[in-house]
Amino acid sequence: MSSPRRPQARARVKSSPEMNQSEMQSESLEASLLRLVNDHQNNDIRLREHTEKSKKEAIKSASRVSDLLVEAVNGGVEECFVNEKRIEVEIRALKATILRFAKQTDQWLASTHAINNAIKEIGDFENWMKTMELDCKSITAAISNIHQS
Repeated sequence: MSSPRRPQARARVKSSPEMNQSEMQSESLEASLLRLVNDHQNNDIRLREHTEKSKKEAIKSASRVSDLLVEAVNGGVEECFVNEKRIEVEIRALKATILRFAKQTDQWLASTHAINNAIKEIGDFENWMKTMELDCKSITAAISNIHQS
């Protein structure tokens, strides 16, 4: 961004040959002052251009640093995102496995409950048989007693 150039001052030069010494000195002084003003303006313009160039370079460098920082942060975020997706897949697989094991456990519990009931029934039947055997022996003994008498 360059600044508008200021008009440069120009020296008045008399063309008449009858200039006296004091006029020549004042013309020389005026020319020196004009040269100083022009030099100052040129230096000012160069300094502004240099400042503008440095400013643009600083902005470019800051932008690059910002981009690098964003890339570094995004790399970590991306890694976390990938890990999160892996964990979610593992969770789904574990959930399916847990459900399968829960069904299998329920089947085992039902089977062991059925076995326990069957064993109880066998024990009940055995007791009933013993009771029947004792009853039969009692009846046989009673019939024997009746038959002997």
